[in-house]
Amino acid sequence: METPEPAPPKRRDASRTRQLLLDVAKKRFARDGYSATTVRDIADEAGVNVALISRYFSSKEGLFEACLSSAVSELRRDSGEIALDDVAADIARRITTSRDDESMTESMLLLLRTSGDERAEQMRRGVIQAISERLAAVCSPTAPDGLLRAQLVLATSLGIVVLRSSLRVEPLTSAGEGELTPPLTDVINALLRASS
Repeated sequence: METPEPAPPKRRDASRTRQLLLDVAKKRFARDGYSATTVRDIADEAGVNVALISRYFSSKEGLFEACLSSAVSELRRDSGEIALDDVAADIARRITTSRDDESMTESMLLLLRTSGDERAEQMRRGVIQAISERLAAVCSPTAPDGLLRAQLVLATSLGIVVLRSSLRVEPLTSAGEGELTPPLTDVINALLRASS
């Protein structure tokens, strides 16, 4: 009787492993913060060797930066360039989607979570600044206080996400896109149109 040949060793799918580490890290950083999250925790939850974090991201800081980049991509997904009249509806759509889409919620919460690490904080502030500048460029490109107004819109949006996902305040938590759009339009118009 012939002995069966051993199965060839499984080849690691580098792209899939990298994405798995990114997904686990984003969830951990959003939930626990930068300082409380260890690379060992991330690797263990992903079921991979901790050395792969260094291989794919260089360091914990590199992984956090990749998570922030992923969060920005998630937040920009399908947005393109939008007109001022569509900003409120777009934000309402994203906010209501985030309730059902854990990844979107994690992306938004990642932007809010303080880390205790100055380099991580600089990265986080840079991302928030870039989003604000993009919003200001779309909504009030010539207004002298356009960036401030865009940051107020961003702060309002992130505050709604926190109240819906973390605190579960009603009726905000159960409000759908159609219910959120009209009052959010009023707020955004008050902030952005006044500067035009």
